[in-house]
Amino acid sequence: MPLRAQILGCGAYLPARIVSNEDLSEFVDTSDEWIRQRTGIRERRLAADGEMTSDLGLKAAEQALERAGVAPNDLDMIICATSTPDETFPATATRIQAALGMTRGAAFDVQAVCSGFVYGLSVADSFIRCGNAETVLVLGAETFSRILDWSDRGTCVLFGDGAGAVVVQRVENAGGVGDPGILSTHIYSDGRHHDALYVDGGPSSTKTTGQLRMDGREVFRHAVVRMAEAIDTALSANGLTPGDIDWLVPHQANARIIDAMAKRLNLPADRVVVTVDRHANTSAASIPLALAEATADGRIQPGDLVLIEAMGGGFTWGSALIRW
Repeated sequence: MPLRAQILGCGAYLPARIVSNEDLSEFVDTSDEWIRQRTGIRERRLAADGEMTSDLGLKAAEQALERAGVAPNDLDMIICATSTPDETFPATATRIQAALGMTRGAAFDVQAVCSGFVYGLSVADSFIRCGNAETVLVLGAETFSRILDWSDRGTCVLFGDGAGAVVVQRVENAGGVGDPGILSTHIYSDGRHHDALYVDGGPSSTKTTGQLRMDGREVFRHAVVRMAEAIDTALSANGLTPGDIDWLVPHQANARIIDAMAKRLNLPADRVVVTVDRHANTSAASIPLALAEATADGRIQPGDLVLIEAMGGGFTWGSALIRW
């Protein structure tokens, strides 16, 4: 009997503090025009003092569970994708587990930077397909503001804080491309490109948290190629074409990369979910934040074919096709 993981509900949380490009220009050598032309970003959210990644993740999780009609103790597993955990250990997922009052199952983190949500969804899908889990909460939660060099205008203007979550649950007898659920996931990495995007710290190297460092041109060059490959693989694996896609929900890193992916798929702008202008790059949180927005406002409807894709430091990248 075929098993598939179906998304039951989405949740999101953004910190209250809004920081515009004009706000940044007061202490960074930049301007609203410079940022918008290169990235499409006009503002981002920053976590408040004392507001941790688990706090953001908890609020997104609570909303996802409510919309899915699932109680915390109905969950078999929590998977939290984050590169900015509350602590080196334990996993941020376990803090969210405790705060939800979930006393069964398992909770753990995955770390694939901006591809983290795609990785986490792939793990959840695999557990469900092999029969080892029935209901899983997958989160992407980040406080990237804590690892930015606020004197580096090439990086500090790009990122924001936030969290998104989805509840996925096993559905039986779902074997066709028209049946609801995750059709396939595809994840990849190539560790040779470490120096293009990394944080210059860690407990076993410098004993400090470190700050984000990036070669923007190199990341852009690889992102367009690698994400295109992941998209082609997802379509081929399911016998589908770009014309079958109803919605592209990409990682929200840069408007130019998003536009390049949409043009490659020949998708009109109104079939692409874009939040980068208001959220900036929230790393692993960006795709679930965008999914939550597009389901809440009614754009994504049951039966729609949704393509998600991302690339992050490592390099890591991946895609997933979902029948809503």
